[in-house]
Amino acid sequence: MADRKREIAVVASQEEIADGIFSMRIRTEAAKSAVPGQFISMYTNDASKILPRPISICEIEKENQTLRVVYRVTGRQTGTEEFSKMKAGDTLPIIAPLGNGFPLERAEGKTAFLIGGGIGVPPILELAKQLHCKKQIVAGYRDSQTFLRREFEQNGELFISAEDGSVGTKGNVLDAIRENNLTADIIYACGPTPMLRAVKRYAEEKGIECYLSLEERMACGIGACLACVCRTTEKDSHSNVNNKRICKDGPVFLSTEVEI
Repeated sequence: MADRKREIAVVASQEEIADGIFSMRIRTEAAKSAVPGQFISMYTNDASKILPRPISICEIEKENQTLRVVYRVTGRQTGTEEFSKMKAGDTLPIIAPLGNGFPLERAEGKTAFLIGGGIGVPPILELAKQLHCKKQIVAGYRDSQTFLRREFEQNGELFISAEDGSVGTKGNVLDAIRENNLTADIIYACGPTPMLRAVKRYAEEKGIECYLSLEERMACGIGACLACVCRTTEKDSHSNVNNKRICKDGPVFLSTEVEI
């Protein structure tokens, strides 16, 4: 967290990799210190849009000082719509890197589930690249637009679920795990709250150590505004209540520490 800074980043490249899903690479000094599971706050160049958009880091290229983010355009007149129109050479203000990442050392010598759902799929890629253990990547999509599939196949054993049954297992990520009779010693997961709630329950039933990267709407992104809190089993030293700030204390939490 001490390495975070605000800077003007430069767009290195951008492409649409699925319907409404964009991949942007930006040149930034944050690539030197970023770790899997962290995110960046991206600001538009529209002065009427004050708040940044938190976007998870998909890939880290330290040698090129480049970060890759993969995001969904969420509607017209939104920050993500403006980002999607940017071209190589354009600039945008960012604060990065933010949050606490996945504890990689916990997977040493173990078999790991790397679970991503929806727009929680992208941050699993850098995790897969940096984990040195047996990896079973379980990616959940809405339909046959399985973005990042090739990259995942290069970095672990991939299992896919699709809500509409068009590819892989019909259903969700847990359906894919059960259908393929998969087992693991540790779980890392990122995705929408209903998915994380189900993964948390599954991990507790099986007695598996589990780390969840929570999704939440954020305002400041640095822990000052208390807009993105989650309920926890322990009191937060900052607020003295059973809450933690997802942006600063997370977004990655041990599953037994949070109530979702």
